[in-house]
Amino acid sequence: MSGKSRQPPMPANRYRNPLTDILFEKSKEFMGLYHVGQGWFTHVNTAGYQLLGYSSAQALYDDPARTLRARHLTPAEWDELRERVLRDGYYAVEMELRRQSGDTFWAHVELTCLWVEEQAYFVVHLTDTTPLHVAEHRLAESMGRFEAVVSHATIGIVMCNRAGDIVLANDKARQLFGYPDNTLLHQRIEALVPAAIGRYHEQLRESFHARPAMRAMGHNRDLLARRHDGSEFPVEVSLSYFQLDGELFVVAYIIDITAKKEAEQELHAQHRRVAQLNAELEQKVADRTQALGATLNQLEQRTRELSQALAAEQELGELKTRFVSMASHEFRTPLTAVLTSVMLLEKYTETEQQAQRQRHLNRIRTSVKHLTDILEEFLSVGRLEDGRLPLNRAELALAPLVHEAVAEVTGLRKPGQRIELALAPGLPPLWQDASLLRKVLANLLSNALKYSAENTTVAVRATLEDQWLRLTVQDQGIGIAPDDQERLFQRFFRARNAANLPGTGLGLYIVARYVELLGGTVALRSELGAGTTVTITLPYEKHSAD
Repeated sequence: MSGKSRQPPMPANRYRNPLTDILFEKSKEFMGLYHVGQGWFTHVNTAGYQLLGYSSAQALYDDPARTLRARHLTPAEWDELRERVLRDGYYAVEMELRRQSGDTFWAHVELTCLWVEEQAYFVVHLTDTTPLHVAEHRLAESMGRFEAVVSHATIGIVMCNRAGDIVLANDKARQLFGYPDNTLLHQRIEALVPAAIGRYHEQLRESFHARPAMRAMGHNRDLLARRHDGSEFPVEVSLSYFQLDGELFVVAYIIDITAKKEAEQELHAQHRRVAQLNAELEQKVADRTQALGATLNQLEQRTRELSQALAAEQELGELKTRFVSMASHEFRTPLTAVLTSVMLLEKYTETEQQAQRQRHLNRIRTSVKHLTDILEEFLSVGRLEDGRLPLNRAELALAPLVHEAVAEVTGLRKPGQRIELALAPGLPPLWQDASLLRKVLANLLSNALKYSAENTTVAVRATLEDQWLRLTVQDQGIGIAPDDQERLFQRFFRARNAANLPGTGLGLYIVARYVELLGGTVALRSELGAGTTVTITLPYEKHSAD
């Protein structure tokens, strides 16, 4: 809508009355009074100028563009539109309009002719239809995609209504069933089913309508379909459904599996031939195998015996080497100390030399104890490996047992070394072998003190977690290399950084076996130069009343 005249608009309140208030100001859509002679609006309601993006009605009246259309009408087009409205009195059209900002939108425009004081006016009613256009565009795109997917699908797609009439079939479905273009539509779905099961298929269809669900047809049985010429072929069919306007539609996805079935038949035939050949070959092999079986069994038995003997011999040789190396070092040192001390004692004959005699007697006592401990470790290993180490479980209090183990190793402490105890309060009595558990603790404490420097602390902690006792011995010693940690619990093994320190390499092996007898586990965590932490986990077993 446009005009060429630039006359001032009519006063906005010239025709004000309750009716115009209802039609214009109360309307939620654009309502305007367009002066045909002047070619522009003389009255626009609030909703109208806001729809067009103007700050006020006066701003719209003063707009020099004097048009709402996105495309200007030619004089001939404007004359034709004006004459049509003046002649018919009413005209409605869908057109693209512009806002003051220049943005465009689609609107339904209604023009009603009105004569006032021999002046022609158009009552203009605009309805913004942009959302409708967007929805129609999206629907068209969606329909296009749907049609493309269905039309170009590589499987047959057939859609039926509740009555069983085919309402949609893609090109692949028409090719599969051999129907000319569009002749498949409005056929009954039973036309695609072999005649022998047609009636049964109607019952299945009614059952599916009663309880629709996405599923495959023909579970554990072969399905056949019928072509237009009456021939049949094997198919795989899966079903889905949807409802539109309250009506149920069923979609069938159909795949011709003729090639698959032929391949399966050929495969079965090949399997039968291969099975027959295998049976013949197996019989021949069985006959020959039977003759060789006894010999092979004897050879395998001899091989196992030789392997076990060789492994035992190798292990025995390695253990002998380790034992000789360890014994030559561990026995020589205390025996040398004893011999030296005895020789010196012979020289201290005077009464005033009693202090020197006592020092060497203590040295002899310590060396003898060391030898006794070594022999005890050897005997413990023997009893463990022979299975001659009985368990004497009894109810025991943990705290006194820990204090006994600490007292046992007190003489091994270096200057400034301390043993700190952190036992959880209220620990219930433990049902275990007190002797074995004390030896485990004493062994761990002895190692912690031996491999730690002066003025260091060894921490002993005990906690109860979910009916499991966790005993932890942590030192600040030299630590153990990661490569050595995997072999620490083997017999006679010693870490490389402890080779120059006294020890048999049996302590942790005995600890691990004792803990295993007690029904627990042992874990070790260590870092070179940062100390070692050994954690013993034992069950809190209950003593039966009988």
